[in-house]
Amino acid sequence: MVRPGGRSARVQASVHAAVRELASEVGRDALTVPMIAQRAGVTPSTIYRRWGDLQELLSDVAVERLRPDTAPKDHGALRPDLTAWAEQFLDEMSSPAGRTYIRDALLGDPDGGNAGQCSAYAAEQIDVVLTRARARGERTPDVETVVDRVVAPLMYRILFRPDGLDAAYARRLVTRVLAPTGR
Repeated sequence: MVRPGGRSARVQASVHAAVRELASEVGRDALTVPMIAQRAGVTPSTIYRRWGDLQELLSDVAVERLRPDTAPKDHGALRPDLTAWAEQFLDEMSSPAGRTYIRDALLGDPDGGNAGQCSAYAAEQIDVVLTRARARGERTPDVETVVDRVVAPLMYRILFRPDGLDAAYARRLVTRVLAPTGR
C-alpha cells in the first residue's frame, strides 16, 4: 500500500515529474532509466524495483496523465453536457500527446489493468454527467450504454481510423445514444 505523502508517493511524484520534463526536453524515444533516475534524484534500481522496466514506467505515467483533472462541466441539460464531454474526450485522446499516452498505457500493461483504469476514468466522468441529468429529472441511458455507443466508437476511430474524425462525429454518437430508441 502506498501511503499518501509517504516516501513511496514522493518517489512516484519525482519520477513521474522527471519523465514528463525529460520527454519534453529530449523526446520520449530518448528516455532512459538512468537519465530519469538522475533527474528524479533516485537510483536506477529504485525505478527497476518499482516499475520493472522503462515501458512499465511510461505506462504508469501515461495512466496518470490520462486521468481527468476536473469534473465535466455542467451546461444545464444532458445533451449539451454529454456532447461537451464527448468532444473534449475526442480532442484530448486524438491529440498527438493523447495517442502517445494511450499507446504507452497499453504497451506497458500486458494484463490489461491500465486499460481498465482508463476505462474507469471515462465511466466516472460519464456517471457524473448522467447523475446530474437524473437529478434534474431527465431520462438517461446507463453508463455502460454510453461507454459502448460513444466511448468505444471514439476510441476505435482514434486508434484505427483517425481520418475524418471530428467533433461532428462525436455529436452524432451522442445524438444516437440519446435518441428515444437509443439507435
